[in-house]
Amino acid sequence: MATQHKVFKNLYQDSVSLMQVSSRLDQMDGIEGASVVMGTEANLARIADAGFGESISAKPSDLVIAVQGDAAACDAAMVAAEQALAAKPDDSGDGVSTAQPVRSFALALEQHPQANLALISVPGEYAAAEAIKALNCGLNVMMFSDNVSIADERTIKHLAQEKNLMVMGPDCGTAIINGIPLGFANVVRRGAIGVVAASGTGLQEATCRIHQLGEGVSQALGTGGHDLHQDVGGLSMLHGLQALADDPQTDVVVLISKPPAQAIADKILARAASITKPVVVNFLGQGSPATVMDGVYFADSLAHSAEVAVALYRNQMEPAAQSCSQADSDTVSRLAAGLSDAQRYIRGVFAGGTFCYEAQIIAASYDLRASSNTPSKGNSELTDLWRSQGHTIVDLGDDAFTQGCPHPMIDPTLRNQRLLQEAQDPETAAVLFDLVLGYGAAEEPLTDLLTVIEQARQQTAPPVFIAHVCGTDADPQSRQQIQMALRDAGVQLADSNAHASHLAASLVASL
Repeated sequence: MATQHKVFKNLYQDSVSLMQVSSRLDQMDGIEGASVVMGTEANLARIADAGFGESISAKPSDLVIAVQGDAAACDAAMVAAEQALAAKPDDSGDGVSTAQPVRSFALALEQHPQANLALISVPGEYAAAEAIKALNCGLNVMMFSDNVSIADERTIKHLAQEKNLMVMGPDCGTAIINGIPLGFANVVRRGAIGVVAASGTGLQEATCRIHQLGEGVSQALGTGGHDLHQDVGGLSMLHGLQALADDPQTDVVVLISKPPAQAIADKILARAASITKPVVVNFLGQGSPATVMDGVYFADSLAHSAEVAVALYRNQMEPAAQSCSQADSDTVSRLAAGLSDAQRYIRGVFAGGTFCYEAQIIAASYDLRASSNTPSKGNSELTDLWRSQGHTIVDLGDDAFTQGCPHPMIDPTLRNQRLLQEAQDPETAAVLFDLVLGYGAAEEPLTDLLTVIEQARQQTAPPVFIAHVCGTDADPQSRQQIQMALRDAGVQLADSNAHASHLAASLVASL
């Protein structure tokens, strides 16, 4: 097997673009592995660990292409990568000249003085400095970059607070601003429900569910997963909440996060109770406080938060939280009848970190304690990432799995391999998974997935596949066609991650 690499001096590309190029190269015939990254010390270490060799020398401002496979395939992949990186966006025809390279926020503002948001996607060790530059130019900030320290995040957000600006991130992968999807986001209609979320896939689930229920989103603001850390103080969530409270286009506000530090939760709930608009809160797994708070409503799941928000907007009664209905119970009985005595475990394989977390919480409510690489409270750390033990629910989008390879939302290869591995375990009763659509996600998410499912179903005692498709009818991928194809392949589909998790947990608990 041949290994090739090439270093492009002082050529910057954002991480999403690089992951997409890596994914395309990985799909080429004869290629065993591909990585297209900026030449930071951390990235060079990761691609060395991935088997591309330790001889690659590059600076953080350099772009590195590394491929493995047949010699001829490597040659072709290098050509394809260079063509993809050199491709220019289509001319928009709007008459705006881009002849002068934009090399600073100040120059960008000279060319586009109406701009008020900077999207930062540089290696984490440089992201804080760029965020501070943007804030000092009067720009709100969305930081797609991760690996930013808590101390730097606190500094950035205190500066933003002084300037009355919003910082989304670090590690903010999803937002919808004035109807424009940013990062991994879905196409949803405009409306009167605003969302602030410390979770990318949590924000996607809520906004998609709002759209599916016939309403729309005013703004969807990400905060980054560490915003509600004790040392950061929930500054972005508090700012976003107030911004939506002041927004005349927003009538209902939704707040989503994993359980924050208690002092931070108290501060956010107090602010929520002080505004004049209804606020729906979902701190995953935390439940409702003992004290009733006027104007603050608590949801039990990501989908439920959207359902409650839509009901409040329509002046309707709040819907009950998702659980297994009688119809679902009948389905569970039917599915259980096809399993063997040895099949007794639930195996969750997720691209969305918050979906993984929510599935663990729901499984625990059925007294099913799972191992995970990102365990929720009461669950255990998975000792071997590549081998499940008992009930296991993994987040394949976590850094432990994505070092040196694209996120599974962009390239589903790793997800498909893990699904087959779990399905071939004779003790697996239910394989639970998500499929996330939208901008940034794989253009053809069913690639190889249907083959994996068909291969698994040829077994003497195949497990039950249970899935949920996070997306809308307006996304670049066809949600309806994907759902039809999965149903035809024998997958039991649910209308939300919570519903899918209840089905899987109920099935396994019944055995």
